[in-house]
Amino acid sequence: MNARRLRMKLGAFWELTKPNITMMVLVSTSLGYYLAAKSTGVGWDSWQFLRLMIGSGLSSGGVASLNEYWERRNDYRMRRTRHRPLPSGRLAPWEALIFGVTISMIGVVMLGLTVHPVTGLLAALTLFTYIFIYTPLKRRTTWNTIIGAVPGALPPVGGWIAASGQFTAGAGVLFVILFSWQIPHFLAIAKIYRVDYGRGGLRMLPTVDPTGRAVVWHIIGFSIALLLGSLVPTYLGLTSWPYLIGAGLLGVGFLGFAIEAARHSGVLHARRLLWASIVYLPVLLALMVADMELFY
Repeated sequence: MNARRLRMKLGAFWELTKPNITMMVLVSTSLGYYLAAKSTGVGWDSWQFLRLMIGSGLSSGGVASLNEYWERRNDYRMRRTRHRPLPSGRLAPWEALIFGVTISMIGVVMLGLTVHPVTGLLAALTLFTYIFIYTPLKRRTTWNTIIGAVPGALPPVGGWIAASGQFTAGAGVLFVILFSWQIPHFLAIAKIYRVDYGRGGLRMLPTVDPTGRAVVWHIIGFSIALLLGSLVPTYLGLTSWPYLIGAGLLGVGFLGFAIEAARHSGVLHARRLLWASIVYLPVLLALMVADMELFY
């Protein structure tokens, strides 16, 4: 294999891990670790944090790879995904399967043995629920989005437990924030690619809801839950009033985008909600860290 083909192959494996999603997993895991270390007074262990990041990155990348292996036929039918490594033929299915199993297992074992057993258990639970429950349900029920939000909200919990060694209310509220955020975020994507998801045989709510009422209630309801959940860290004593004000303004602004996307069936407002969600989460997490550094 010449150098050019090798670079293309390595690039395909890298793409298989969905780097953007894996980066988001690492950011939320880091936040959980940071908040627990800061609020409980256990201190920051740089070597443990490094092992947490490596293990979490491998585990997340492996889950993404196995998801693409499982959905390769659906991806081929959809314009949005047909250029991914498997449907495009840049990787063979067996290569993706071996790669995904290998790096995910290394990540889970590394987290369990070198970081914290419960963190490793949560990584294994994330893998199981995402691959064996959420992914098959995408073709069977619209509940797949709710179910899929569970493994998506576990990374900060794993980071929290890695630092503190225990599950507390702080870990719970991080789970609620990540869980609630995912519903309007992914429903916005599903509204934008409604026809494409239908072509791929995926039962996303905007694809199968004839009146659109269920989509409206899900987007607005979980956006309200996100707003309320984002205020709880101050109630728990993790953050102070500057964060409370910032989180409240962010949440109200996001709710405004959610209401507009729910009221209009077109793609324009769904795209605005999607971009609002992409901006909202990192800004909220940055507010938490800044508040902890300045006022805790």
